[in-house]
Amino acid sequence: MKKKGGGEVEGCQCGAFSPICLLVSNHALQIFLSLATVLILSDMPAHGALSAGATYPISFVDIDGNKLSTSDGHVTIVVLTTPADREQARTVGDHVPDFCLGNPAYRMITVVHFTSQHMALGRRMATAFIRHRAREAAKRLQTRYDALKISRDAKNDIFVVTDFDGTIASQLGQPAGATDFAVFVFGKSGELLAQWHSVPTTDELTAAMKKSD
Repeated sequence: MKKKGGGEVEGCQCGAFSPICLLVSNHALQIFLSLATVLILSDMPAHGALSAGATYPISFVDIDGNKLSTSDGHVTIVVLTTPADREQARTVGDHVPDFCLGNPAYRMITVVHFTSQHMALGRRMATAFIRHRAREAAKRLQTRYDALKISRDAKNDIFVVTDFDGTIASQLGQPAGATDFAVFVFGKSGELLAQWHSVPTTDELTAAMKKSD
């Protein structure tokens, strides 16, 4: 550091209350806090998203009045879909491994999420449509049962739940108003073993369900 004439000190060191130094320090602090926030948020799950390994005892009542739960002792595949994504839901059913078919230890539940408000008449019509689709699914599943010589009525293994107000979708981590397609595998006590936002392959479903063994 050099001294200028009159004893004035020349250099880059700022006085404790220098406005320029305070401005620079505040700016640096803002940058630091912004970076820290990004790093923290990047390690956090999305708002409402389910976490693998956590337990989610979610209850359902299907269109036939059956009371179901993700924590009632079954390994459960839950498909969250909308009427527009029914072909994806159908493909998930086709990908269920053969060892699960007719086996009371395993179960698949399809939750049909309606995103708009429905009047009572509209709900009845929608439920009737879903029942029709469930009967078609039972016929396809019965074909697989017959090919595998499983002596069981496939319609007893088709579970479809309607979600008109978003309550179930919310419990499955779906933000309000969202229409994401999702597939979950829950263990016998409701622990989340795997989840996808696309159609998993048969191998992926097999690997997830084997985690419960």
